[in-house]
Amino acid sequence: MTEQEIFDKIQALIADRFEIDPSKITNATNFKEDLSADSLDLVEFVLTLEDTFGGEISDDDADQLNTVGDVVKYIAAHQENASK
Repeated sequence: MTEQEIFDKIQALIADRFEIDPSKITNATNFKEDLSADSLDLVEFVLTLEDTFGGEISDDDADQLNTVGDVVKYIAAHQENASK
């Protein structure tokens, strides 16, 4: 799966969960600052990511995922690792 395909899936998930126009979501979109996500929102979103892309995201890793771009890079890197 390419980074663009990952972004498209994440964009759709965010648009649905945070009720925002998908066109307003970019790699620079910050979960806390731009989407007003609280810690519960972020935990639920991480669970959704795990269900959607497979695998597990540790709490330490999840704490480092501040923007959509961070999530795209994380998923891309971990899919490559999982397929090796």
